[in-house]
Amino acid sequence: MSILLDRETRVIVQGITGRMARFHTREMLNYGTNVVGGVVPGKGGEIVEGVPVFDTVKQAVEATGADASLVFVPPPFAADSIMEAADGGIRYCVCITDGIPAQDMILVKRYMYRYPKDKRMVLTGPNCAGTISPGKAILGIMPGHIYLPGNVGIVGRSGTLGYEAAAQLKERGIGVSTSVGIGGDPINGSSFRDILERFENDDETHVICMIGEIGGPQEAEAAEYIRDHVTKPVIAYVAGMTAPKGRTMGHAGAIISAFGESASEKVEILSAAGVTVAENPTVIGETIANVMRRAA
Repeated sequence: MSILLDRETRVIVQGITGRMARFHTREMLNYGTNVVGGVVPGKGGEIVEGVPVFDTVKQAVEATGADASLVFVPPPFAADSIMEAADGGIRYCVCITDGIPAQDMILVKRYMYRYPKDKRMVLTGPNCAGTISPGKAILGIMPGHIYLPGNVGIVGRSGTLGYEAAAQLKERGIGVSTSVGIGGDPINGSSFRDILERFENDDETHVICMIGEIGGPQEAEAAEYIRDHVTKPVIAYVAGMTAPKGRTMGHAGAIISAFGESASEKVEILSAAGVTVAENPTVIGETIANVMRRAA
């Protein structure tokens, strides 16, 4: 099994007529992802990359049975698109969009909590690379050829560091069960803790790689959850060891504003919870391989 998506997942792309959305729709289709449609208001009836376009998510879901959505919508309209997906019956949504105002994401989170937990849409992102279950499906923008199918679950705030981890693992013949980008914004749909719980309950995932960065309390909350609930080996890397306090570094959420938000403090907290921490990004794959050898 894999978490969040597999070969059977029926995907729609919101904003499919945009240039980058078209490109990544084509890439997902070439990988084998079951893309069944797109959604762009006012462009229903068109065909893009061989799939039909609908005016609304509800129309797309009714016509195709879609249960997952990729949001490729400009920042001013992206929050509405996420809420439309939640209202239209989508079970899993990935939002690629960077630059959504934090206030808009607060509205999104409140809107999603209108639904009971068993019917609430799972959201990853915004400002993320997406999710891939290697050999099965991509819901996002990651390069599929760098991922081998296997038993390492990857979850990270940084998409490119997720790519780096996957590429280093591939060099060592080690594969990935699922890789999930949760996004680098201050307010996102799913936390480290949410994805760690899914990996802990996934029989196909034997080892977990967590890629964090400065800013926010998520890594500290993840460390507490790992200490109390995760039985599988966890390897982490935290970006931003030299980042100065109070300055945004890359992602909007990567800004140190309180104790426990610097990279060194997060490393200390994770290590205390039993997590093996890679010293720098060039040794993520080596660190995972060493942990897997010891656990074998």
